[in-house]
Amino acid sequence: MTAEPDILDRAAELRDEDGLIDRLRSDARTRVIVVRGGRLRVESDALVRSDPATVGDADWALLGRDRDGAPLLLASVAVQCDSIDTAPEETWLGLRDVGGRLDAHESELFVSAVALASWLVDTRCCTACGTELQLRQAGWSRHCTRCDREHFPRTDPAVIVAVESPDGERLLLGANANWRGRLYSCFAGFVEAGESLETTVHREIAEEAGVQLGSIRYVASQPWPYPRSLMIGFRATAVDEHTEPDGVEIIDVRWLTRDEIGRSLAGDGPVGLPGEASIARRLIREWYEERP
Repeated sequence: MTAEPDILDRAAELRDEDGLIDRLRSDARTRVIVVRGGRLRVESDALVRSDPATVGDADWALLGRDRDGAPLLLASVAVQCDSIDTAPEETWLGLRDVGGRLDAHESELFVSAVALASWLVDTRCCTACGTELQLRQAGWSRHCTRCDREHFPRTDPAVIVAVESPDGERLLLGANANWRGRLYSCFAGFVEAGESLETTVHREIAEEAGVQLGSIRYVASQPWPYPRSLMIGFRATAVDEHTEPDGVEIIDVRWLTRDEIGRSLAGDGPVGLPGEASIARRLIREWYEERP
Protein backbone atom coordinates (compact mmCIF):
# COMPACT_ATOMS: atom_id res chain seq x y z
CA MET A 1 0.00 0.00 0.00
CA THR A 2 1.34 3.43 -0.93
CA ALA A 3 0.49 6.86 0.48
CA GLU A 4 -0.74 9.94 -1.33
CA PRO A 5 2.13 11.87 -3.01
CA ASP A 6 2.21 14.62 -0.37
CA ILE A 7 2.04 12.21 2.58
CA LEU A 8 4.99 10.19 3.82
CA ASP A 9 4.44 6.46 3.35
CA ARG A 10 5.77 5.16 6.67
CA ALA A 11 5.71 1.48 5.58
CA ALA A 12 4.61 0.47 9.08
CA GLU A 13 3.72 -3.03 7.84
CA LEU A 14 7.46 -3.74 7.40
CA ARG A 15 8.61 -2.78 10.88
CA ASP A 16 8.32 -6.25 12.44
CA GLU A 17 10.41 -7.95 9.75
CA ASP A 18 13.52 -9.53 11.27
CA GLY A 19 16.76 -8.02 10.02
CA LEU A 20 14.94 -5.32 8.03
CA ILE A 21 17.46 -2.53 8.66
CA ASP A 22 20.46 -4.67 7.67
CA ARG A 23 18.65 -5.86 4.54
CA LEU A 24 17.74 -2.34 3.47
CA ARG A 25 21.24 -1.02 4.13
CA SER A 26 22.43 -3.55 1.54
CA ASP A 27 19.71 -2.68 -0.97
CA ALA A 28 21.00 -0.53 -3.85
CA ARG A 29 17.70 1.37 -3.98
CA THR A 30 17.79 2.46 -0.35
CA ARG A 31 18.33 6.11 0.52
CA VAL A 32 19.24 7.56 3.90
CA ILE A 33 18.20 10.76 5.65
CA VAL A 34 21.02 11.71 8.01
CA VAL A 35 20.22 13.69 11.17
CA ARG A 36 23.03 15.45 13.00
CA GLY A 37 22.19 17.37 16.16
CA GLY A 38 18.62 18.07 15.03
CA ARG A 39 19.77 19.27 11.60
CA LEU A 40 19.42 17.74 8.16
CA ARG A 41 21.12 18.49 4.86
CA VAL A 42 18.91 20.55 2.54
CA GLU A 43 19.72 21.50 -1.04
CA SER A 44 17.43 22.96 -3.73
CA ASP A 45 14.48 22.97 -1.28
CA ALA A 46 14.66 19.20 -0.71
CA LEU A 47 16.27 16.89 1.82
CA VAL A 48 19.53 15.32 0.71
CA ARG A 49 19.30 11.53 0.33
CA SER A 50 22.55 9.68 1.03
CA ASP A 51 23.90 6.24 0.17
CA PRO A 52 23.90 3.92 3.24
CA ALA A 53 27.51 2.99 2.46
CA THR A 54 28.62 6.59 3.07
CA VAL A 55 27.27 6.66 6.63
CA GLY A 56 29.43 5.33 9.45
CA ASP A 57 28.43 4.80 13.07
CA ALA A 58 24.77 5.73 13.56
CA ASP A 59 21.45 4.86 15.17
CA TRP A 60 19.32 3.41 12.36
CA ALA A 61 15.57 3.29 11.78
CA LEU A 62 13.05 2.87 8.99
CA LEU A 63 11.43 6.14 7.92
CA GLY A 64 9.30 4.64 5.15
CA ARG A 65 9.21 4.89 1.38
CA ASP A 66 10.21 7.81 -0.81
CA ARG A 67 7.88 9.30 -3.42
CA ASP A 68 8.98 6.70 -5.98
CA GLY A 69 8.67 3.80 -3.54
CA ALA A 70 12.38 3.51 -2.71
CA PRO A 71 13.16 2.55 0.92
CA LEU A 72 14.08 5.44 3.21
CA LEU A 73 16.19 4.94 6.32
CA LEU A 74 17.10 7.30 9.13
CA ALA A 75 20.69 7.54 10.35
CA SER A 76 21.16 9.59 13.51
CA VAL A 77 24.85 10.48 13.78
CA ALA A 78 27.02 12.34 16.24
CA VAL A 79 27.48 16.08 15.73
CA GLN A 80 31.08 15.38 14.75
CA CYS A 81 31.01 12.54 12.23
CA ASP A 82 33.98 12.02 9.92
CA SER A 83 31.98 10.27 7.21
CA ILE A 84 29.75 13.27 6.56
CA ASP A 85 31.82 16.26 7.65
CA THR A 86 32.84 16.95 4.05
CA ALA A 87 29.32 18.26 3.39
CA PRO A 88 29.17 22.10 3.43
CA GLU A 89 28.17 23.31 6.88
CA GLU A 90 25.63 25.74 5.42
CA THR A 91 23.63 22.83 4.00
CA TRP A 92 22.87 21.49 7.51
CA LEU A 93 19.63 23.20 8.51
CA GLY A 94 17.11 23.13 11.35
CA LEU A 95 13.35 23.39 10.92
CA ARG A 96 13.32 27.13 11.57
CA ASP A 97 16.05 27.59 8.96
CA VAL A 98 14.10 25.95 6.16
CA GLY A 99 10.96 27.96 6.89
CA GLY A 100 8.29 27.33 4.26
CA ARG A 101 10.74 26.16 1.58
CA LEU A 102 9.87 22.46 1.81
CA ASP A 103 6.72 20.93 0.34
CA ALA A 104 4.35 18.78 2.42
CA HIS A 105 6.18 15.50 1.80
CA GLU A 106 9.63 16.90 2.57
CA SER A 107 8.34 18.74 5.65
CA GLU A 108 6.77 15.60 7.10
CA LEU A 109 9.94 13.66 6.37
CA PHE A 110 12.06 16.37 8.04
CA VAL A 111 9.96 16.50 11.20
CA SER A 112 9.65 12.71 11.48
CA ALA A 113 13.40 12.24 11.08
CA VAL A 114 14.29 14.81 13.73
CA ALA A 115 11.72 13.52 16.21
CA LEU A 116 12.69 9.85 15.82
CA ALA A 117 16.42 10.62 15.90
CA SER A 118 16.00 12.54 19.16
CA TRP A 119 14.12 9.64 20.74
CA LEU A 120 16.70 7.08 19.61
CA VAL A 121 19.50 9.10 21.19
CA ASP A 122 17.67 9.94 24.43
CA THR A 123 16.02 6.57 25.15
CA ARG A 124 18.70 3.93 25.58
CA CYS A 125 17.90 2.60 29.07
CA CYS A 126 14.64 1.52 30.70
CA THR A 127 13.14 4.28 32.83
CA ALA A 128 11.75 1.67 35.25
CA CYS A 129 14.83 -0.49 35.96
CA GLY A 130 17.76 1.10 34.13
CA THR A 131 18.46 -1.89 31.87
CA GLU A 132 19.86 -1.18 28.42
CA LEU A 133 17.02 -1.41 25.90
CA GLN A 134 16.87 -3.53 22.75
CA LEU A 135 15.77 -1.88 19.51
CA ARG A 136 12.61 -3.25 17.92
CA GLN A 137 10.16 -2.45 15.12
CA ALA A 138 12.89 -1.08 12.85
CA GLY A 139 13.69 1.72 15.27
CA TRP A 140 10.15 2.59 16.41
CA SER A 141 10.23 0.86 19.80
CA ARG A 142 12.66 -0.37 22.42
CA HIS A 143 12.19 -3.38 24.67
CA CYS A 144 13.45 -4.03 28.19
CA THR A 145 14.57 -7.65 28.58
CA ARG A 146 14.54 -7.37 32.37
CA CYS A 147 11.10 -5.96 33.22
CA ASP A 148 9.48 -6.60 29.81
CA ARG A 149 8.42 -2.99 29.30
CA GLU A 150 7.97 -1.54 25.83
CA HIS A 151 9.11 2.02 25.12
CA PHE A 152 7.81 4.11 22.23
CA PRO A 153 8.57 7.61 20.89
CA ARG A 154 6.63 10.20 22.87
CA THR A 155 4.56 13.08 21.57
CA ASP A 156 3.66 15.84 24.04
CA PRO A 157 0.49 17.80 23.13
CA ALA A 158 0.54 21.58 23.39
CA VAL A 159 -2.06 24.16 22.42
CA ILE A 160 -1.31 27.35 20.50
CA VAL A 161 -3.99 30.02 20.28
CA ALA A 162 -4.70 33.10 18.17
CA VAL A 163 -6.94 35.40 20.25
CA GLU A 164 -9.06 38.03 18.53
CA SER A 165 -10.96 40.95 20.05
CA PRO A 166 -14.73 40.72 20.63
CA ASP A 167 -15.40 42.69 17.42
CA GLY A 168 -12.90 40.60 15.45
CA GLU A 169 -10.86 43.64 14.37
CA ARG A 170 -7.72 43.15 16.45
CA LEU A 171 -5.43 40.25 17.29
CA LEU A 172 -3.75 39.73 20.65
CA LEU A 173 -0.10 38.65 20.57
CA GLY A 174 2.44 38.20 23.34
CA ALA A 175 6.19 38.63 23.71
CA ASN A 176 7.88 35.67 25.39
CA ALA A 177 10.66 36.50 27.84
CA ASN A 178 13.02 34.20 25.93
CA TRP A 179 12.67 36.45 22.87
CA ARG A 180 13.43 39.62 24.88
CA GLY A 181 10.64 41.49 23.14
CA ARG A 182 11.95 40.89 19.61
CA LEU A 183 9.03 38.72 18.53
CA TYR A 184 5.30 38.65 19.25
CA SER A 185 3.36 35.46 18.71
CA CYS A 186 0.28 33.44 19.61
CA PHE A 187 -0.01 32.02 23.11
CA ALA A 188 1.01 28.42 23.71
CA GLY A 189 1.40 25.89 26.48
CA PHE A 190 1.56 22.17 27.20
CA VAL A 191 -1.49 20.12 28.11
CA GLU A 192 -1.27 19.13 31.79
CA ALA A 193 -2.21 15.74 33.22
CA GLY A 194 -5.98 15.28 33.25
CA GLU A 195 -6.73 18.31 31.05
CA SER A 196 -8.76 18.45 27.86
CA LEU A 197 -7.46 20.60 25.02
CA GLU A 198 -10.27 23.10 25.62
CA THR A 199 -9.42 23.42 29.31
CA THR A 200 -5.77 24.00 28.43
CA VAL A 201 -6.70 26.78 25.98
CA HIS A 202 -8.70 28.66 28.61
CA ARG A 203 -6.10 28.12 31.34
CA GLU A 204 -3.07 29.13 29.29
CA ILE A 205 -4.60 32.36 27.98
CA ALA A 206 -5.82 33.31 31.46
CA GLU A 207 -2.40 32.58 32.99
CA GLU A 208 -0.23 34.21 30.32
CA ALA A 209 -2.35 37.16 29.21
CA GLY A 210 -5.05 37.57 31.89
CA VAL A 211 -7.72 37.19 29.20
CA GLN A 212 -11.04 35.37 29.54
CA LEU A 213 -12.24 33.62 26.40
CA GLY A 214 -15.65 33.10 24.90
CA SER A 215 -15.76 30.85 21.86
CA ILE A 216 -12.84 28.69 20.75
CA ARG A 217 -12.42 26.45 17.71
CA TYR A 218 -9.83 24.02 16.43
CA VAL A 219 -7.90 25.04 13.29
CA ALA A 220 -5.00 22.67 12.57
CA SER A 221 -2.06 20.85 14.16
CA GLN A 222 1.68 20.77 13.52
CA PRO A 223 4.33 18.38 14.84
CA TRP A 224 7.27 20.29 16.29
CA PRO A 225 10.17 17.96 17.08
CA TYR A 226 12.05 20.10 19.63
CA PRO A 227 12.02 17.79 21.38
CA ARG A 228 8.67 16.03 20.68
CA SER A 229 5.71 18.42 20.68
CA LEU A 230 2.45 18.35 18.76
CA MET A 231 1.21 21.93 18.44
CA ILE A 232 -2.61 21.99 18.30
CA GLY A 233 -3.81 25.28 16.87
CA PHE A 234 -6.96 27.11 17.95
CA ARG A 235 -8.73 30.38 17.25
CA ALA A 236 -10.45 32.08 20.16
CA THR A 237 -12.47 35.23 20.86
CA ALA A 238 -11.84 37.26 24.00
CA VAL A 239 -14.76 38.25 26.25
CA ASP A 240 -13.30 41.76 26.60
CA GLU A 241 -10.02 43.55 25.88
CA HIS A 242 -8.62 43.50 29.41
CA THR A 243 -5.09 42.06 29.48
CA GLU A 244 -2.54 41.31 32.19
CA PRO A 245 0.68 39.55 31.12
CA ASP A 246 2.13 37.24 33.73
CA GLY A 247 5.43 39.17 33.65
CA VAL A 248 7.48 35.97 33.86
CA GLU A 249 6.94 33.95 30.70
CA ILE A 250 5.07 36.70 28.81
CA ILE A 251 6.58 40.15 29.33
CA ASP A 252 4.20 42.10 27.11
CA VAL A 253 0.93 41.68 25.22
CA ARG A 254 -0.45 43.88 22.47
CA TRP A 255 -3.72 44.23 20.62
CA LEU A 256 -2.74 44.75 16.99
CA THR A 257 -4.95 46.04 14.19
CA ARG A 258 -5.30 44.27 10.87
CA ASP A 259 -3.13 46.93 9.24
CA GLU A 260 -0.40 46.47 11.87
CA ILE A 261 -0.50 42.70 11.41
CA GLY A 262 -0.32 43.08 7.62
CA ARG A 263 2.70 45.35 7.82
CA SER A 264 4.37 43.02 10.33
CA LEU A 265 3.81 40.04 8.03
CA ALA A 266 5.52 42.07 5.30
CA GLY A 267 8.46 42.78 7.61
CA ASP A 268 7.94 46.51 8.25
CA GLY A 269 5.32 46.55 11.01
CA PRO A 270 5.52 47.43 14.71
CA VAL A 271 6.40 43.87 15.85
CA GLY A 272 8.42 40.90 14.68
CA LEU A 273 6.42 37.75 13.95
CA PRO A 274 7.25 34.00 13.98
CA GLY A 275 8.87 32.44 10.92
CA GLU A 276 7.19 30.68 8.03
CA ALA A 277 7.87 27.21 9.46
CA SER A 278 5.58 27.71 12.46
CA ILE A 279 1.86 27.13 12.87
CA ALA A 280 1.80 30.45 14.76
CA ARG A 281 2.55 32.25 11.50
CA ARG A 282 -0.28 30.34 9.79
CA LEU A 283 -2.78 31.29 12.51
CA ILE A 284 -1.80 34.94 12.31
CA ARG A 285 -1.86 35.04 8.52
CA GLU A 286 -5.24 33.30 8.26
CA TRP A 287 -6.78 35.82 10.67
CA TYR A 288 -5.30 38.70 8.69
CA GLU A 289 -6.54 37.39 5.34
CA GLU A 290 -10.11 36.73 6.51
CA ARG A 291 -11.26 40.29 5.92
CA PRO A 292 -10.16 42.96 3.40
